[in-house]
Order: sequence, then C-alpha cells, then structure tokens
Amino acid sequence: MTDMTQERIPAVLVLADGTTFPGFAFGAQDTVYGEAVFTTAMTGYQETMTDPSYHRQIVVATAPQIGNTGWNDEDNESHDNRIWVAGLVIRDLAKRVSNWRAKRSLEEEMRAQGVTGIYGVDTRSLVRHLRNYGSIAAGIFTGEEAREDVEQLVAKVKDQPSMEGADLAADVSTDTPYVVEAVGEKRFTVVAYDMGIKSATPGHFAKRGIETVVVPANTPFAEIEQYHPDGVFVSNGPGDPATADAMVAVVRDVIAAGIPFFGICFGNQILGRALGLETYKMKFGHRGVNVPVKNHLTGKIDITSQNHGFALRAPEGVGPGGTFDTDFGTAVVTHTCLNDGVVEGVALHSGMAYSVQYHPESAAGPHDANPLFDQFIELMSDHQQA
Repeated sequence: MTDMTQERIPAVLVLADGTTFPGFAFGAQDTVYGEAVFTTAMTGYQETMTDPSYHRQIVVATAPQIGNTGWNDEDNESHDNRIWVAGLVIRDLAKRVSNWRAKRSLEEEMRAQGVTGIYGVDTRSLVRHLRNYGSIAAGIFTGEEAREDVEQLVAKVKDQPSMEGADLAADVSTDTPYVVEAVGEKRFTVVAYDMGIKSATPGHFAKRGIETVVVPANTPFAEIEQYHPDGVFVSNGPGDPATADAMVAVVRDVIAAGIPFFGICFGNQILGRALGLETYKMKFGHRGVNVPVKNHLTGKIDITSQNHGFALRAPEGVGPGGTFDTDFGTAVVTHTCLNDGVVEGVALHSGMAYSVQYHPESAAGPHDANPLFDQFIELMSDHQQA
C-alpha cells in the first residue's frame, strides 16, 4: 500500500449557490457532480461509500481524518463491490493505513474505481453551510478546471438533474434475481426487492435461517409468486420515493395478499405511500450512525444508522404513536426521530406490515436495531401457524 501522493493537485468544491471550498484532489482526478450531503459517522467510510443509497451524492465527512483503516474486501455494502458515492469531501487524508484487514489504501481503491475526492477542505464550515441552507447541487473540479471562473463552474453545477423527482432505484438495482442461501436449516423464504440493498441485510436474514431471493426493483407481484414467499422485504435505496409508483403498487398487492411485509429506509417510504401517506424532501436529511429514534410502541430508544434525504409526512393531527386509517385497516406511526420529530416508522395495527426509516443491519453503525430482523421472523412464524 502506498502513502498519500506528495503531488498536490488543486481542486475546488463548488455549490450551486456560488459558495466554493478549495482543496486538493485525491483518488481519480476528474470532474464529478452530485448533491452535497454530510454524514456525522465517525467510522465506516467504506460501508458508506459502497452503500447504493448514496448514488449521485457528494458525501462530506464530518470526522476530521479519513482513510486510517484503508480498504478491505469484507466491508463493501454493494452487491458488486462498487463505490456508489459521486465524490468524497474530507478534511485530512490519512498518510498511511493502520488496520490489519486492509488490502490497500482508500485512495488506491478510489483511483481503481474512478472516484474523485477532495481533501484539505474546511469541512466544519461546509457542514454548517449545509445545515443552514440545506443539501444542494455541487461539483468537484480538479486541476486546470479548478482554476476556471467561478460563475462558469456554478453554471455547470446548476445544469445537473435535481435529486427531487429523481427515479434512481433502477440505476442501482440488480438486473436479474439471485439467491442468498440460509445458513443452516432453512426456515423461511423471503423475496427482497433490491432498491439499492446493502449486502449485510441478506446476511442478517441468512443467519436466521432465511433464504433470500433478491429481485430487481419494480418486479411485478405476479412474478414473485413463483417463489412462494413467506415474507416480502423492500430495501433502502436512492432517489425520490414520490417517483416509485410501481413499487407502491407492488406493496399494496403484497398487503392485500396477506403476506408479511418488512421495509427499511426507502422501503419505509414505500410502505407509507402504500398506506396513503405523502413524502417530502428534507432540508439536509439524516446521515450518520448516531441518530436517536424512539419506538412509541415500547418506549425504547435506539441509536441508529441512517441515510435518507426524503421522509414520510404524518397525516394532519397524527402525532408520535398516533393512528390513521388506510385501505388495509388502522395504521400507526411507530417511530420518530428525537432530533427533529421526523417519522421513522409505520405499521399496520394488524402487525402484517411494518417498516423503519433507519438501517437495522448495522453496516456501518450500532446494533441497537438488530431485533427488527427477529420481529420479521416472529411475524412469518405466526403467519405460518395461523
């Protein structure tokens, strides 16, 4: 593994509002565009960068030094080991790797995959800007292009498609179904819709005796009936849930058929829409591994891993733990974020469908929410015996 290059190539992060943050290029030295967002995670940059939910996003790390643990071959969260972030913005790039599992440096992996980063940025100032004004279209420019007139660079940034209204699940989803076998005795079969699924999720299912059939986003309900699923799961993923009409229709079919349903992140927004709720784009979203969420059914508070820029809007007059009517019976707002009150989970009162906005697979992040997988096991078991 090599140390950080000694050649300092100028780079600049340009926001659509005209704000600029100078620094130096690392990884690939190319021009990249995306939505500038920040993550408050202190660890887990490899899991973050390979999470398909970050497709078309330039991620700003609040942790001051990135790259210390290098890059290994075990912690990638994309099915094909691909880095999905559009670009990476950091304060300091570690000069050497200090982890026994590392196979190469962060910069070496970014170069190999053609991913551009910028270091030397005043990330404290940048994150305050994003908190004050919200996530925003941005671009990273390197070398001679970084010296171009700012107005020209801003024009290029503004020319990119907006994240609001973006239908991105098809970009990151698998093209063909594949199976993740159960570990040990098989207990259940689950069809998992890949909206940008993290590899740790089927792993959690497998450890609990679940065979997971991962299918492409928007696969019609009629096509998954051949697998005779004991349950259906909809994963995390990028883009605007308001565009996901096909998946909303699928989830409504699943609920109508009486099949247990579990969703996380994008899957939470899909279930909410299937129950008649609206979604909206948040100011700067939740991204990190330290977000407190309260379960209003149990009173328990979990510290959670999150990555979302859109959220469900609760019906007017319905607060935390409140109920609302749906086409499938009464539903309840089960979870909310303690930082800002955002809806973090919904469920049918019957228990046949539930979802959370956060990531219980703890990759990267805390383990507090792991029992949600056991809840799915219990639901499918009860349904089989009914």
